[in-house]
Amino acid sequence: MRAAVLERPGKPLRIEDLAIDEPRAGEVAVRLTASGVCHSDLHVRDGEWERPGPLVLGHEGAGVVEEVGAGVAGLSVGEQVALSWYYPCLECRNCQLGRQWACSDSASLRHRLPDGSTRLRRADGGEVLSYLTIGTFAERTIVPAAAAVPIPDTVPAEVAALIGCCVSTGVGAVLKTAEVPAGASVAVFGLGGVGLSVVMGAAIAGAGRIVAVDRVPDKLDLARDLGATDCVLAGDADATIAAVRSAARHGGPEFAFEAIGLPATVEQAIAVLPPTGTAVLVGLTPFGARASFEVFPFVDGSR
Repeated sequence: MRAAVLERPGKPLRIEDLAIDEPRAGEVAVRLTASGVCHSDLHVRDGEWERPGPLVLGHEGAGVVEEVGAGVAGLSVGEQVALSWYYPCLECRNCQLGRQWACSDSASLRHRLPDGSTRLRRADGGEVLSYLTIGTFAERTIVPAAAAVPIPDTVPAEVAALIGCCVSTGVGAVLKTAEVPAGASVAVFGLGGVGLSVVMGAAIAGAGRIVAVDRVPDKLDLARDLGATDCVLAGDADATIAAVRSAARHGGPEFAFEAIGLPATVEQAIAVLPPTGTAVLVGLTPFGARASFEVFPFVDGSR
């Protein structure tokens, strides 16, 4: 099968023909039908995040189950699935308490299957890892059954793929992490896939005002279509903060979501808050990036 392989971070991707083994117990083979390109993939490609290699990139994917290994229940050949890049081990304390999203021993972070192996090989027999164990920049993949989530066939594959990371990250930040209540005011810095998903999550939560912030006018138009009540064309930091506060009313947004992963916008998301406001940092920065904020108003305002 063909796959986009990264020899090591900072090097260009190459399309290679790889051998792929059959699924073992507890695993499923998936024929991939769609894959997103997340900024996390770009962080690795650009050398901003160190990862082992060689590695098939991609972690937003959907496909069709082609084969199931021994002991797999709840998945059928021919069924459409969205792939989860952080499958739970189901054995650690958090998993046993029902907090699978906080699993402390997911093998996905090792880019290997639970038994420590990989099912991908080059012609010379050298092993190739699978990014976050699902490696969606490929024609097929072998994943743990826990990483394959059944999804109705009526959902387009390109939509199902985004649910696996971008949508669940953005919507989950609103509904699960921040637990934004109905009527609250929300600001969203950055309107990529995750930021737009934050906007949708805020609309689902019934937020009273949803202020979308970006430098690209077309993204602001799309955010308004998805539920934003106000839009701010970002520019100078001080002017942007003032515009967001004005649009959110009452001194600023009760919740500010940063969905880019830039120190400058992290700082703005904190600075824009009124007393008792909450900043939720969703975007991921390059390793080593630092942001700063003025401590006194942060503490004094119970932010």
